[in-house]
Amino acid sequence: SKRSQEQHPRSLSQRASQAFGRRSSPSIICVFLYAFLALLSVITICGNLLVIISVIYFKQLHTPTNYLILSLAVADLLVGIIAFPLSMAFSLSSCLYHEGLFCKVRGTFDISLSTCSILNLCCISIDRYHAVCQPLTYQTKISPRVVVFMILMSWGVSGIIGISVTIAGFNNEKCEESCLIDVLIESTVGPMLSFYLPVTMMLFIYLKIFFVALRQARRIQNTTKCGQTASIMERKATKTLAIVLGVFIFCWSPFFLSITFPPFTSDSVPVPVIETLNWLTLANSMLNPFIYAFFYSWFRSAIRMIICGKIFQGDFANTNMT
Repeated sequence: SKRSQEQHPRSLSQRASQAFGRRSSPSIICVFLYAFLALLSVITICGNLLVIISVIYFKQLHTPTNYLILSLAVADLLVGIIAFPLSMAFSLSSCLYHEGLFCKVRGTFDISLSTCSILNLCCISIDRYHAVCQPLTYQTKISPRVVVFMILMSWGVSGIIGISVTIAGFNNEKCEESCLIDVLIESTVGPMLSFYLPVTMMLFIYLKIFFVALRQARRIQNTTKCGQTASIMERKATKTLAIVLGVFIFCWSPFFLSITFPPFTSDSVPVPVIETLNWLTLANSMLNPFIYAFFYSWFRSAIRMIICGKIFQGDFANTNMT
């Protein structure tokens, strides 16, 4: 009813107008905020470009796990190129007053790229499970064809979810009364498919990997030196990617919790809180390259060769990065 809409405005523009009011010109704080966000965007782009160039150029890094990391870096790169500028242009200005097509485009990219990131992480967890728990069949089960299929599925499903949630949001705004199906898609089904379900599956997978790694550690003294080295490298890679997952959950959980439950209650999350949590999610795309640089010696070596321009002075594609 119109009365309930006045008491609990559904649209972001209505709530934002109440929270901020209209301002004709940006304040000094906004200018500094834009500069800070622009810096985050540049760092995100540069960091993920280094990951992409490293995996593509150096042949030693052409492994199934690194191809999945490459796909994740591409998603994070697009966050820096597309999601950051859209959020800067609309979340702090236009979207506060108008919930039009451009803001829906922004929402579609945010949802699609975030879903793509977590589905790539999900594929990485599956890769790690086979590498650590079933090493004898790893080469056959995680073949290049399987990796390509997982990457294509991640991007395809994320695109479908992003578009579906956006269409549901359009339909929900056109309803005189609350549309239960569209509210469920926008606030429950979408987050469930793009966040809660994949995260739950990954947590179970990494928990299984953890217990298997403990058993391997107890038996490692009975293996050969070569077997010890391979096992240590696999566990280190798994630990690094588990940290990537942990950082992702830390950055994304508050946002998804804030958009899942309020639509079914009379309370609404303040727009400044939602926008702050949204920027926390985008910052996740900036953090992943730093995690790789901290834990992976091959990435540090690749960064030095790329930044120094060494790869432009000759053919170093076969360089040993370990």
